[in-house]
Amino acid sequence: MQRIFIITVFLACAATALGQDVRSCRNVRLRFFSSAPLEDIEATTNKGVSAINPASRAIYFKVPVNTFQFKKKLMQEHFNENYLESDKYPYAEFKGKILGDADLTKDGSYPVETEGDLLIHGVSKNYRVAGTITVSGGKMSAEAKFNVRVADHHIKIPSLVVKNIAEVVEVTMTAEYQAATQP
Repeated sequence: MQRIFIITVFLACAATALGQDVRSCRNVRLRFFSSAPLEDIEATTNKGVSAINPASRAIYFKVPVNTFQFKKKLMQEHFNENYLESDKYPYAEFKGKILGDADLTKDGSYPVETEGDLLIHGVSKNYRVAGTITVSGGKMSAEAKFNVRVADHHIKIPSLVVKNIAEVVEVTMTAEYQAATQP
């Protein structure tokens, strides 16, 4: 987690030195939900980090995979050891751009799309994700909901449990950003 914080601070400091207004969040909330015939599976974390540069429209997210919490301890073990192999692939990461012409320096709620590469389980895939960025009184927040097909990231679901785990997982993200110059 310390490495993620250092990366976020580095990005924020570098952008500030260039005179850019980078926003960062050190507690991105992520939730994934898998609905399958035999069982629904849900996990959450608030250990993600993110940075947005409104001027360049760059957006970045990174989350330690092993920080997702499940209701059942056995599900968490299987998730980390068998499916996402979090020892081998410790992070999920998104690097992209905010599309469109919303003026993210002015107060308002803006429907946006981002496009970029999502790296999960060592496999990168291009995604286009709809979301909302809200600017109010100098504060910025973002939220999005999108689907991830587990096979696209070479996550294998054994046939024995195929009715317990969905092929497509719904991911929900929320983040509240601060200016890089704030403590």
